[in-house]
Amino acid sequence: MRVLKTEDMIAVAYPKINIGLCVLRKREDGYHDLDTLFYPLTGCKWSDVLEINKSEAFSIEIQGADWDPMDDLTAKAWRLLRDHYGIGPVSIRVKKGIPVGAGLGGGSSDCALALKMISELYALNLDTATLEQLAGRLGSDCAFFIRNIPQWGSGRGEILTPASIDLSDYEIRLEIPEGSHISTAEAYRGIHPHMPEVPLRDALAMPVTQWEGRVINDFEESVFPAHPEISALKQLFYNEGALYASMTGSGSAVYGIFETI
Repeated sequence: MRVLKTEDMIAVAYPKINIGLCVLRKREDGYHDLDTLFYPLTGCKWSDVLEINKSEAFSIEIQGADWDPMDDLTAKAWRLLRDHYGIGPVSIRVKKGIPVGAGLGGGSSDCALALKMISELYALNLDTATLEQLAGRLGSDCAFFIRNIPQWGSGRGEILTPASIDLSDYEIRLEIPEGSHISTAEAYRGIHPHMPEVPLRDALAMPVTQWEGRVINDFEESVFPAHPEISALKQLFYNEGALYASMTGSGSAVYGIFETI
């Protein structure tokens, strides 16, 4: 996330990818325990733009989305801060550029950015740990976007630990099969929780050239049979010379990691 013009409270939210995503077990609360590496794509071709300002009454406008704006995570972020800190209303404008239902965390990125912007707007002086705690209440991977650095995600994805993985020497290509949208509920319906043969952190300690077949996104097993176009895109990346390729999150976006020329 990068603030463009602080004085106008306009900022850009970028997506993430999951490098490996293991669904370990189903919990008594209905959620699943996960193990994944969240990796930020700052500077990605897809981004959302947020504008937030103080106002006399709360309002929200979202361009490029078809859901009730009052249910958007940015609106929930403001309500959470209002209830905790008694802040006044804001006006929120969101221009969606990150594709929805693609496993890129666009809504979560917007949520984290809104928390940071509103905190700054009302001079709440919230530290990073507090912002992460608040973000974690709004969505499983919202907290990741507060720091927006490579981090291991466990629990529901809200338990975060900084990771030393750096892919800046590689090119990451990101694409979405035209017309493919995967809901999280659809992806989970076919999932079979299990412990991986190679623990994710052990697999990611290997060179990128050894990740194929070891760094696994468990959702591919349930999503690919119903959406062969996503599997085909992954194979296309390998055909084009990717060192590693995978679907991110619960789909439908696919990325390939390539050597830079």
